[in-house]
Amino acid sequence: MRSSSEWIVSPAEAAVAAPRLAVDARELRPGARTGIGRYLLEVLRAASREGWSCVAYGDAGACLDPPLRGVDWSVLDAPWTQWWDQVSLPRALARDSVTVFLSPYYKGPLSTPCPVVLTIHDLFFIGYPGRRRPVYDATMTAMARLYASRAAAIVADSEYSKRSIVTRLGVSAWKVSVIPVALGPEFKPTPPDETLLARYGVTRPYVLYVGNFKPHKNLARLIRAFALLPGALRGRHSLVLAGGDADGRPALTALAATLGVGARVIFPGRVGDEDLAALYSGAAAFVLPSLEEGFGLPALEAMACGAPVVASNRAALPELVAEAGLVFDAEREPELAAALARVLSEGALAADLRHRGLARAALYTPARTSGRVLALLRDVGAARARLGAWGADARQRFGEPR
Repeated sequence: MRSSSEWIVSPAEAAVAAPRLAVDARELRPGARTGIGRYLLEVLRAASREGWSCVAYGDAGACLDPPLRGVDWSVLDAPWTQWWDQVSLPRALARDSVTVFLSPYYKGPLSTPCPVVLTIHDLFFIGYPGRRRPVYDATMTAMARLYASRAAAIVADSEYSKRSIVTRLGVSAWKVSVIPVALGPEFKPTPPDETLLARYGVTRPYVLYVGNFKPHKNLARLIRAFALLPGALRGRHSLVLAGGDADGRPALTALAATLGVGARVIFPGRVGDEDLAALYSGAAAFVLPSLEEGFGLPALEAMACGAPVVASNRAALPELVAEAGLVFDAEREPELAAALARVLSEGALAADLRHRGLARAALYTPARTSGRVLALLRDVGAARARLGAWGADARQRFGEPR
């Protein structure tokens, strides 16, 4: 494996044609996409628009639908995840003459025929909020440090994430590029669609959350804050918790019932990508109360759809929302309730937040987001030009392409 210093490129090398790009696309699955899935899709869309030659590697459950021009889809078989990562993938990279590989995770193949760029969205897998797992955390930290040391470059979604990566993984700051996550073109103000909302059991007006139900999302405090709203406001609005998972829902349902707001808290389940813009657009307010966020993509999507945003003051959220939303102390339920009450009862404030949010979201252009990822990948891929003899070494280690 080449050391990361061997992938540093000169300005002249950066001017070469687009490389043959490969991505780990296992997060591209049918239906509602994860944040990582959205990140991958926007990078591939950008590469397709610019005429790149790409290959996306998935597993049996993944797919790229609809297909993208210039993007080949390849399913790699493997008996378990580590084999896929460290055996099947490197062989495929050699077979397909890949010049640079993008991983959407903190990990990647340790020995490859091309440079690897990691995308570390967050470090929640180490020292997860509220959990003490000293052996697990020490092991995962050591592995993350190894992957980071082998990477040619690292993408972080925010300055907050970059600081965490540099501090906790011992990575040089120059190796980490802060590039925000791209917005999909579908996220824009959408006219109300009562039929669509009814399909998810939602009626307006409503307060919206979109995401998973893991503890760091702080949803128990959101439900308690909703229960603290003045009776008239609480009676007119519902709290819609979209997304989530089967494991997290029962405790939240029980909490809502205990607080007397069980009938006002709606769980529509996972919402398809084609319906999310309408759900965001129809919200009286969007809330992201997280204790930890590496970026906070749902808040950006909500702003792009014209929803007033209320976000916690933790992690990357103040950096993302800036002056375009109301920010509250993530551990103070009365403060969240007060912020919600203002947005739901003060029409002028809500209108101002909608305007500010749209303006803020407009800054996250393809050129500033996925376009910068492509520029970084092009720079890293250009370093192959001075490693011509290495191709023979790769064929010997990984097998001749078939």
